[in-house]
Amino acid sequence: MNQQQNEAVLDVKDLKMYFPVTRGILRRKVADVKAIDGVTFKLNRGETLGLVGESGCGKTTVGRSIIRLYRPTAGKISFNGKDITSLPEKSLRDIRKNISFIFQDPYSSLDPRQSAGSIVGEPLEIHHWVGSRSEYNDRVEQLFRLVGLDPSMSNRFPHEFSGGQRQRIGIARALACEPSMIVCDEPISALDVSIQAQIINLLEELQAGIKGLTYLFIAHDLSVVRHISDRVAVMYLGHIVEITKSRELYKNPLHPYTKALLSAVPIADPFIEEKRERIILKGEVPSPLNPPSGCSFHPRCFQAIPECSQVIPPLRDVGGGHEVACLRV
Repeated sequence: MNQQQNEAVLDVKDLKMYFPVTRGILRRKVADVKAIDGVTFKLNRGETLGLVGESGCGKTTVGRSIIRLYRPTAGKISFNGKDITSLPEKSLRDIRKNISFIFQDPYSSLDPRQSAGSIVGEPLEIHHWVGSRSEYNDRVEQLFRLVGLDPSMSNRFPHEFSGGQRQRIGIARALACEPSMIVCDEPISALDVSIQAQIINLLEELQAGIKGLTYLFIAHDLSVVRHISDRVAVMYLGHIVEITKSRELYKNPLHPYTKALLSAVPIADPFIEEKRERIILKGEVPSPLNPPSGCSFHPRCFQAIPECSQVIPPLRDVGGGHEVACLRV
């Protein structure tokens, strides 16, 4: 992990992403799915921010909104000091050269009709990164070596690689044009546990060797995020409920939802595991189509008071850069 620096490469303010629900022959809008409902955070150059939460909380939507695969409903996204929230499609090419994306599933994210070499080299052609065929071949070879693959495998097709090798191809593609930031959307969740550690180590080695490389690491596994992240942001139902340094989050979680998540992470020591308190949340996650009033977590919260159902708690700093959105903290 790189040391956090003060220069913000990404600044997200009150980001909202609503998906319309339509009905009837005329496709009239009847409601909105509030996938992201007011997300604010900064990402500093050279750091890794882990974005965690259970399935459906809006993590992937945040990542896809940042690289403008989705056009946000409201809010502001600044990248390297430039507002990219409402840029037209034709102006996004330069942005996507500097913000890459690693997809979750290494099986479906690679074109089965392209060779591994052409998949890795495609961004070089799209962004006119190289001037000649020899430069192109040299760069593809360099990228293969960078992610631990033999360049002689570049003529093979995706079905000839294992899952871990396919994800390395995806990482090489993401690195092709030397981006300053990479959005990693659960890049290890589809891999075997033994391979997961290799990919995490590779990402850390790349960040250590490439000056200023910044990661937004999206995951649902808190134990994985702990190893790679400088800071961690916890999401619940479209909101960030807590954000702080990685070590601080695991040592001193403040939000009830974070406490519940951490209580579910297995501990290797059986004596500690047997004695520690387990927090079992009641009920189910509410639908983003009809979120609860006030704090989105209050229907399941073991610390809730009547005021929690009426007031949306702001994300506030409680000291040392530890931000939490809870009326009880």
